[in-house]
Amino acid sequence: MKVNLQSVNFKADQKLLDFVQERMDKLDTYYDNIIGGDVFMKLDNTSSPKNKIVEVKLNIPGKDYMVKKECKSFEEAADNATEVLRRKLKEHKVKIRA
Repeated sequence: MKVNLQSVNFKADQKLLDFVQERMDKLDTYYDNIIGGDVFMKLDNTSSPKNKIVEVKLNIPGKDYMVKKECKSFEEAADNATEVLRRKLKEHKVKIRA
């Protein structure tokens, strides 16, 4: 799957980019027809400990899914976002088969 990774307000290291790419690649096992995705990692300038934001837009034929998660780390936010997308893809797969 083609994934565009973008970091806003910070420079992401390669380890973080590889981690997010790996999580996104796992979504292919739940639905084969994923066209691509966009991942935006943002660092919010607040004093809150939950200032890491990950937004994922997933493109599939006929529908786009958008998930936004805010957590203490980018890894946790990426895990949570891909978990939501995994559930949505499973539901979508059931709907198109019915």
